[in-house]
Amino acid sequence: MADNSDQTVKTRRVFYIPGYDPIHPRRYRELYRKEGQAQAEISGYDLTLKPKQTKGNYGWSVAARINGCDVEAKVEVLVWSDIVRISMSNSIAATYRQLLQTAWVYIGSGALWRLMQLRKGPVIAALYPVGMLLAQLLIAILLGKLFFEGVTFFGGPGWFRGLAAAAGVFVAWRVVTWFKAKDGKFFAYYLMHDYAFGAATRGANTPALENRMAEFGETIAGALQSDVDEVLVVGHSSGAHLGVSILADVVRAGLVPQDGPRLGFLTLGQVVPMVSFLRDAHRLRADLRYLSQRDELTWIDVTAPGDGCAFALCDPVAVSGVAPEGKKWPLVFSAAFTQSLSPARWKALRWRFFRLHFQYLCAFDAPKDYDYFQITAGPLSLAQRYAGRPASKSRIVKPVNKFTSTAR
Repeated sequence: MADNSDQTVKTRRVFYIPGYDPIHPRRYRELYRKEGQAQAEISGYDLTLKPKQTKGNYGWSVAARINGCDVEAKVEVLVWSDIVRISMSNSIAATYRQLLQTAWVYIGSGALWRLMQLRKGPVIAALYPVGMLLAQLLIAILLGKLFFEGVTFFGGPGWFRGLAAAAGVFVAWRVVTWFKAKDGKFFAYYLMHDYAFGAATRGANTPALENRMAEFGETIAGALQSDVDEVLVVGHSSGAHLGVSILADVVRAGLVPQDGPRLGFLTLGQVVPMVSFLRDAHRLRADLRYLSQRDELTWIDVTAPGDGCAFALCDPVAVSGVAPEGKKWPLVFSAAFTQSLSPARWKALRWRFFRLHFQYLCAFDAPKDYDYFQITAGPLSLAQRYAGRPASKSRIVKPVNKFTSTAR
């Protein structure tokens, strides 16, 4: 790896692509501010956030002084939360239909079994909303039945039993709606909508998402024409596979100038196989194959076995069965949560699965060679920072995907 004293970046544009998230992007600014300040104190550098001065995508500016080097970075969030919110607007009944459809897509195609050969954690995470929603429905039915039996225990005329039955159904319905109202604690509906989003089209992108991705590509292409040293695209969770297709389109169109900024692509906590293993994910598989060969960019993929929601150390190109001869990318390695977090902090976070899925964007007590804030606001380009860095020996490269067609 390169010496941090060899500054190659003074100015940087950063584009962050969130995962399946309906929340306003200000949460990412606040997360960057809070965690960046914590990491700066731990690692001994300065990091200051400023409001964005220009119109366009939501974002902020970062002024950093790291290892005696001053760096200016402009961070923008490429927002698709409105598309997410629309996909989550289904009724309770529609959500249970989604459950059946999604289960059929993954189980009927054999994708679920093949995904389990990679990592059981994200598969269990995918099964969680199915089990939780079915458990909620069962609890509601049982409580409704108990109410009916309690009211009619001493008998009564037919009309009374009919009224009691209707009241029992109402009780069951109120229990189901209560569970949905409390989904901020259970995440069952949220995760069900998340997995159903890709399963509904069997891995293809909806027209609305394709249009938004084209807009993102234009924004990134514009930044590549600007006077900065690096353009860095960060794809987190589901945002990783969106980033693959967006950058594949940018590169295919010849929009990466030879004498322009360096182009870096950082994927974090990726769940690419959840989509690429589906029958109609032709576009994604073609983009994975194409991008893995290109010289126009540097692609680094960071996951951690401690993140039960990600396909940790699974090379997304290789496991999808589309690795070409001469494959260059991505460089796959671990953020090593168990080593980079203190024992006390790891113990506190160990079972907070959703929080751990965002740890890549947070501070580490004893960071190794992964530091999100040095990557996004430090003096080295992504290519220079990880030049010579070997891939993790425990990475998974076995192709287990049944659907490998890239025809579009």
